[in-house]
Amino acid sequence: RGAPGLAGRAGGALRRVAAAVALAGLAAAWLWAASLLWDTTVPDGLELPALDPESVFDRDALEEAEEYETPVRWLFIASQVALVAVLAVYMRRGARFARESAAGPIGTGFLIGMMGLALVWLAQLPFGLAELWWSRRHDVVEIGYLDYVVEDFLALGGEFLFVCFALLVAMALARLLRSAWWLPASAAFVGLAALFAYTGPYLTPGLEQPDARVAAEARELAREPALPRVPVRVQEVREFTNAPNAYAFGLGESRRVVLWDTLAEDDFTPREVRSVIAHELAHHRHDHIAKRIGWFALLVVPAALAVAVATRRRGLADPAAVPVALFVVVVLNLVATPLQTAASRRYEAEADWAALEATRDPRAMETLHRRFTAEGLADPDPPGWFAFLF
Repeated sequence: RGAPGLAGRAGGALRRVAAAVALAGLAAAWLWAASLLWDTTVPDGLELPALDPESVFDRDALEEAEEYETPVRWLFIASQVALVAVLAVYMRRGARFARESAAGPIGTGFLIGMMGLALVWLAQLPFGLAELWWSRRHDVVEIGYLDYVVEDFLALGGEFLFVCFALLVAMALARLLRSAWWLPASAAFVGLAALFAYTGPYLTPGLEQPDARVAAEARELAREPALPRVPVRVQEVREFTNAPNAYAFGLGESRRVVLWDTLAEDDFTPREVRSVIAHELAHHRHDHIAKRIGWFALLVVPAALAVAVATRRRGLADPAAVPVALFVVVVLNLVATPLQTAASRRYEAEADWAALEATRDPRAMETLHRRFTAEGLADPDPPGWFAFLF
């Protein structure tokens, strides 16, 4: 009579060992992939001098930037606390909506997920309006309050689409594979992120051809062997903000470099604009958009596993588990923020380094960043804890 019990215990032990070996293999693969994504072309041992803001920037400008950014930082922290608190309450009480819905398991999961998003948006809206008031007072932005609410609500549409598809995939796979849904779902989420990255430039309105001066700088930089040929566009934002900015996005044929009109059409010098374009082209040259998707992949796999563990009692196929999944994802995203920040900072440094190599104009880069600080009221010396986290 004891033999079947012994065999069962032995089989359970073997399964636990196999699971431990598999997790160890996944962890090793994770670390290897992270090391590849972490690597940059910035020379090893490059030591940057410590910044003494008062020796670089005007004292009045520093005081104004610190006065502006200090409340903005705390409003952001408060909004994140509100985000976690609302989802924690929803996690405890959201399951009751599943019992009252007649939309079927997946339809009910959609409904519960969208209700969670709506609650998050409403909880964070007061902090956004407070920051808008503060930014308008300091002439950083010019958008009106009603326009802000409408724009913020419409921005929720992108999150709505992503969450809808994610819930559809996760719940459908959970019904088919039960607790093993998390690994194929992770692959689907990464594919969705890549699709959004590719289609982003085609879905972004208001991207115009640059004027002759900016176009000439872009053509000249395209001749640099270390920089790719990528279309440069100008985005009209002046009715919303006075701050200068630029960004790179897209994958493959959709790659674009975008300059805000506050930078491309204001009194920034050709050399400064050239430094900005070179920096953004360098993001494409070193595949930073693809690498960010790689980081997303590395983070979404353990996050999906954590959701599977957190919802194992009900199973994610049960729509009542959706509030738990939302809470776990948001908390893990906040926990992973310092790592994402560190990786982003490395890629920005690599883009700066590549831009300096291409332009051979460090003075233009220096004056450019001085002006970004002064005109965008960016604090060049934020508290260490905030820089570490965000």
